Amino acid sequence: MGHGNKKFTEKHGPDAKPDSRIKDEILKRVKGDELPCAVAFEIAGQLGLPPSEVGKTADLMILRLMKCQLGLFGYKPESKLVTPKDDPEGSLKEAISAAMVNDRLPCKSAWEIAGQFNVSKMTVSGVCEALKIKVKPCQLGAF
Repeated sequence: MGHGNKKFTEKHGPDAKPDSRIKDEILKRVKGDELPCAVAFEIAGQLGLPPSEVGKTADLMILRLMKCQLGLFGYKPESKLVTPKDDPEGSLKEAISAAMVNDRLPCKSAWEIAGQFNVSKMTVSGVCEALKIKVKPCQLGAF
């Protein structure tokens, strides 16, 4: 299992070990060496854990996180799927600006804004793309 890229494990330190409960759930659902973002979030919800713990375990299992729900990484053949989107009313831009931390929009805030405005997560990330705003940090720890 795994794609052989140790850089995923290195960020957690030499003594980090995969959480066995998370690992068991991942193994039930993983295909090859790829774990989709949506599946990682399902596992986090099922186990009542923060998504970052699932991301950490995926890293330690040397799995690739795929198909970011914001469209930012993990798509083939392109890496990202998101495209710049206009915000004709400016309301998303205002919400994004208000939620920014260190000139970036946290992934969790992007999800919250999508829910608040009843738009897709990809719409929020598309507006960020148009405004050249980076979404970071990822809730799973991918970036």
